[in-house]
Amino acid sequence: MNKAVRFENVGFSYPGGETIIENSDFRLDYGEISLLAGASGAGKSTVLSLICGIIPNLTPGEMSGNILINGENIQGRPLREICREVGVVLQNADSQIIQQFVEDEIAFGCENFNFPPDVIKERIDFSCNQMLLDPGWETHTLSGGQKQRLITASTLATDQKIILLDEPLANLDIQGADSLMRSLKALTENGYAVLIVEHRIDMIIKYADRVWVLDDKQIKKIENVREYLNNLSDIISDTSQSTVPGDNLISLKNISYKVKDRVILNDLSLDIQKGERLLLLGENGCGKTTLLRIIARLQKPSSGEMSQNIVPNPKRTKQWFRKVGVVYQNPNYQLFMPTVEAEVSYNADSPEYAENILNLFDLEPIRDKHPQSLSEGQKRRLTIAAVLAGKPDLLLLDEPTVGQDFEGLRKMTDILNEIHTKTGNTMITVTHDKRCAEALCERAVIIENGSIFKSGGKDTAHNYLFNDLHERKQDDNEKHN
Repeated sequence: MNKAVRFENVGFSYPGGETIIENSDFRLDYGEISLLAGASGAGKSTVLSLICGIIPNLTPGEMSGNILINGENIQGRPLREICREVGVVLQNADSQIIQQFVEDEIAFGCENFNFPPDVIKERIDFSCNQMLLDPGWETHTLSGGQKQRLITASTLATDQKIILLDEPLANLDIQGADSLMRSLKALTENGYAVLIVEHRIDMIIKYADRVWVLDDKQIKKIENVREYLNNLSDIISDTSQSTVPGDNLISLKNISYKVKDRVILNDLSLDIQKGERLLLLGENGCGKTTLLRIIARLQKPSSGEMSQNIVPNPKRTKQWFRKVGVVYQNPNYQLFMPTVEAEVSYNADSPEYAENILNLFDLEPIRDKHPQSLSEGQKRRLTIAAVLAGKPDLLLLDEPTVGQDFEGLRKMTDILNEIHTKTGNTMITVTHDKRCAEALCERAVIIENGSIFKSGGKDTAHNYLFNDLHERKQDDNEKHN
């Protein structure tokens, strides 16, 4: 039997009449990795919620047609029954992690399924090994990518044969993303069915067996899989006009940061020039987000000093954050106004500039919506737009590309570079996205084990993102041999 999931003429509308899909047929087979593609906000996450029973058991709406799992219609079945067959990894890792330690988080689902203690121990070891996690790590100390790996590990541990993943590669470094895809491919070879919603096409292109696209409220099968994926994995060109960096804006001297015995940053020194575009690269957990938070004065280092040439008195928080704009990894942390328009206008340089930013980021059609009702990709665009509306001198971007389809990513990259050229801001970006990384920098810094491993121009970023993974694999193989 290879039929895992079937949609038969399925339609769905949220309360209030917003139609997401209509009259759609779809199939997910055992032994395959299928990709569900489509523009940001098209409704891909809704499709996953329909399959796993979140809709309508937790989220209301009006559904038509039939959804079959293993040949059985899921309408009327309680969520707990569907969860026995379908494992799901949602976009927002923070909303799913509830335990203090990694091993307890992974064990939680296994315990709910009444696995014996010896089996739970085996599943913890297997999942941690697959996702490069330490069972003893405290969950609140994990980076965004490590949290993503943890919720994926928790799903793998419960051993459902149908696995749904919503942007599982979004915050993963290249090695982690490749490792996850190889693990998922191995599962399908053992009879699992895997459905992925993902925009980082470059990391999934060689693994996808079947591709579906959600477009104009219809789920459509792509016949020429390789041609379609190749068109969505191009490298985005740099549209920024070259600028000559000025004097030091930020100077970090011997910065270290520890959580108990775990060293996150270790004696790091870095000068950041006024007007430059700096890219921070490195594996999950190497300290990139911590470094951004220290630069933003959101976190104090355990030791070391930071000097700045932005405001005379950085302790005046309001004055500091009028000059320093921070885009967090998780957009839910900074969306608090009742509408998209109010969010952009809150800190805007002027009403006219707020309107300009709304149009630049294609937010005009959803200006009256509540920010928390948006898709993750739309939330990401909104948080960047809201921060840019204040015209900050220093812009800190932590994984700004999450949730963006290819055209949206190209446009976002162009907008960031256009505003950089016009305002002369200093831009520091953390990203694992190979498609746009080089287009967002003149200088790249690679962080390894909490320290600066290498620094250079675009070629440094290119070599790290495209070549170093292969070299590291060779080094690892030589060590094992």
